[in-house]
Amino acid sequence: MMKLAATTMLLAGFAAAGAAAADPVIYTTNPVPAVEAVQAVIKEKAGLTTGIITGGSGVLLRRIEAEKATPQGDVFWSSSANTMGAFKDVLEPYTSPELAAMPADLRVPEDYFQPANVHVVTVMVNTDQLNGSAAPGDWKDLADPSWKGRIVLPDPANSSTGYTIVWGLSKLLDEATYKALVANLVVSSSSSAVPKGVAMGEYTVGITFETNSYSYVDGGQTEISIVYPSSGTFTTPEFAALVKGAPAGDNAKKTIDTLLSKEAQIELLKVAFRRPSRTDIQVSDFVKLPELASIKVFKIDEEEAARSRDTFLAEWAALPKAGSSK
Repeated sequence: MMKLAATTMLLAGFAAAGAAAADPVIYTTNPVPAVEAVQAVIKEKAGLTTGIITGGSGVLLRRIEAEKATPQGDVFWSSSANTMGAFKDVLEPYTSPELAAMPADLRVPEDYFQPANVHVVTVMVNTDQLNGSAAPGDWKDLADPSWKGRIVLPDPANSSTGYTIVWGLSKLLDEATYKALVANLVVSSSSSAVPKGVAMGEYTVGITFETNSYSYVDGGQTEISIVYPSSGTFTTPEFAALVKGAPAGDNAKKTIDTLLSKEAQIELLKVAFRRPSRTDIQVSDFVKLPELASIKVFKIDEEEAARSRDTFLAEWAALPKAGSSK
């Protein structure tokens, strides 16, 4: 933990000190191992040294908005379309040549954002904490009252991960099952606290992205299992974007190109377990994750999620829940 914090401070300090005028600065929500992996690819493939500023998606996007008269950053990486959609006026469309390797349904109109990876929503289970309960196999299992207070997920008002999850659940489940599941939830103010809480045995189940669940499996915690619900789950792409008026100019575009490249996406998969947005990478060649084609996926409308955000969050806030945590 201390090493991670120190590395983050070092990266942020590097950017604050100022990179050369032609070198891009990336505002990123990604963890240090992912950032370092991508920096290395950008250096090798594009010959660019990147400055890094880290933070949450909302904080960084509001910073970009505050700096729009004199932009200080060049690339934002990464968040969901339902969060980034509110900041289109400070982002610049860019049709990267790497988009030719992406499925058409991952692209957004005018290429305002570029799909950097794909998240799958999973149920993370600590089998040591089942205490005689059967492991859940589907969402409807978690709606049973016996799960009250044993399931944690991120606060959708503060986390794009949390918003994606509860929006998807509201569309996938019938109203009664959705409300019953919500009533069992403990809501965490921190996205990262969800998988940590399950891994430490504070909760039996966490609803989180596959990348967060798998990091503990890969780390050797045999009591952690990943469930892909039998009735279906949902996916969401995460996007990078050019900052409008990026001071690094064409080098900012080269940075986006490299983020989307096969080399960068393979490194992100190996280091941070980020499922590629490209179609020319076989996930199971690098990690012990199923191919997306083998997972039952329920399609959700990202544009509708973005348009309905305020109304949906107000409705969410009014629903009874098991509790909240830090």
